[in-house]
Amino acid sequence: MHMSDSRQIKAPQEVVWQAILDPEVLKRCVPGCTEMSGSAADGFEATVVQKVGPVKATFKGQVTLTDMDAPNAVTLNGEGKGGAAGFAKGGAVVKLSASDGGTLLEYDVDAKVGGKLAQLGSRIIDGFAKKMADQFFSNFQEAVEGPSDPDDAPQTEGDGEKKKGWFKRAVSG
Repeated sequence: MHMSDSRQIKAPQEVVWQAILDPEVLKRCVPGCTEMSGSAADGFEATVVQKVGPVKATFKGQVTLTDMDAPNAVTLNGEGKGGAAGFAKGGAVVKLSASDGGTLLEYDVDAKVGGKLAQLGSRIIDGFAKKMADQFFSNFQEAVEGPSDPDDAPQTEGDGEKKKGWFKRAVSG
């Protein structure tokens, strides 16, 4: 399964680059992620719980980052094993470029599954993979720039002000 898309993120390219290398950001953005540890240099270990059609599984896997060209591009490669459910593996080439008012994030994703998951059929798997990628990049965009509707932002403790993108706020001051 292959897909490509792009997103305009309202943050400087360097901030977006730092976010994509941060395990806390990745944990918040990967749908169903319950654990994430490691570093961009050594790779990450993750636990993700997902339901694909009738199959629910806990995947334990690794994500490695290669072909790093800071702050322009990185390739994320992941592989997870879900026990009897099978396995999932894939990669995403992420390219960042400065554009009006922020950063253009472009991605190309390839994914493969095996085991019981592969028996569900390509239509279910392709739909699920597209949904996961869209959700990840939506979550990523919100983590960096904050919710699109400021009223949806949680309030910070005490001061009553709405939170902006927590990661952008953390790295820019």
